[in-house]
Amino acid sequence: MVKPTRVTNSIRALRFAAGELTQAELAERVGVTRQTIIAIEQGKYSPSLEIAFQIAHALGVRLDEVFSYPVGPTTATGTTTAVARDGAPTAGDPA
Repeated sequence: MVKPTRVTNSIRALRFAAGELTQAELAERVGVTRQTIIAIEQGKYSPSLEIAFQIAHALGVRLDEVFSYPVGPTTATGTTTAVARDGAPTAGDPA
């Protein structure tokens, strides 16, 4: 069994913000398979840095708008809070 990545992403929301771009269309723009996009979206696979930049470019946003990594303090449940570069919690995280 593959251990899920701690890297989180906003690919699905950004695809819809980009005119309901399909996984297949994004995959074609990036040069990967649709299955790769699915695995990245679901947090089952961390892309290489090059692929991560290509995804951000294809979506027309900065890399840190697509991907985040939990570097905040650990909570009582053992989870961490993803923090943006400015120190604010990322979208979807409790304030």
